[in-house]
Amino acid sequence: MKHYSVLLKESIDGLNIKPEGIYIDATLGYGGHSSEILKRLTTGHLYAFDQDIEAINYSEERLSKISNNFTIIHSNFVHIKEKMLELGVEKVDGILFDLGLSSPQIDDKDRGFTFMTDAPLDMRMDRSSTITAKDIINTYSIEKLSNIFFIYGEEKMSKFIAKKIVSERLTKEIKTTKELVKIIESAVGAKYFNKYHPERQIFQAIRIEVNSELTVLNSALPDAIDLLNKNGRISVITFHSLEDRIVKQIFKKESDIDELVKGLPEIPQEYQLKLKLVNKKPILPSAEELNENSRSKSAKLRIVERI
Repeated sequence: MKHYSVLLKESIDGLNIKPEGIYIDATLGYGGHSSEILKRLTTGHLYAFDQDIEAINYSEERLSKISNNFTIIHSNFVHIKEKMLELGVEKVDGILFDLGLSSPQIDDKDRGFTFMTDAPLDMRMDRSSTITAKDIINTYSIEKLSNIFFIYGEEKMSKFIAKKIVSERLTKEIKTTKELVKIIESAVGAKYFNKYHPERQIFQAIRIEVNSELTVLNSALPDAIDLLNKNGRISVITFHSLEDRIVKQIFKKESDIDELVKGLPEIPQEYQLKLKLVNKKPILPSAEELNENSRSKSAKLRIVERI
């Protein structure tokens, strides 16, 4: 199973791992980052979250060849705080989020994540969840589709694409990725389609909606910050501007003194800073990494430390 872990060295080094520490990989996937964390632990423990049972089964076998100091939690990382408390863990020394899709998920044509092959419109990270890409495409109103495409996909032809989808589904249900790509092309015209490839933006937008990705991130990141011990760190790898903006804003809010209390001799408890930025600007993949794996092109890494 070939999976390339993006910004692997940088994100793991950024966690400043202590051999006896407690760490969370919020996005286990196929175990690339988790393996590197586990190799650095002696008496410490790794907790890893994933909602994809295929990824869990693969990674469990991979990690158990390194050591037994790990626990896999079959859950979305939105439940990070509550699941850790259930396990009796109140504080941890580091948390990693890799918000990209893993290559096996993209390449598994039955999952419907990619527009490169024909597949059912699915896009669920957790296959037990009920809503699929097909449901969204066939039931959402023009306004709702248009908003998703514009906000999550940042696609300027959103309205035209949404209108075309709704008119096409009146005659027959839209079931596959290739059907959807054809509709997108006919909505925007071949010239625009071949120049800007709006299908990329539309597929990204639908995937975000199916998996509530931005809502989940907005909710989980503050919980992750609360779980950190003093000097504990969080590494977050994002792959598009919307995710990066959320991470940047949450980290900025917790690492910048509020204007209201700036200059006061004593800062009230509720305004005290929780974080310091380890890197002011995001870390980007090296030329060497881009050469090895073109999918890492849009990756950005931000690291913070609890104070």
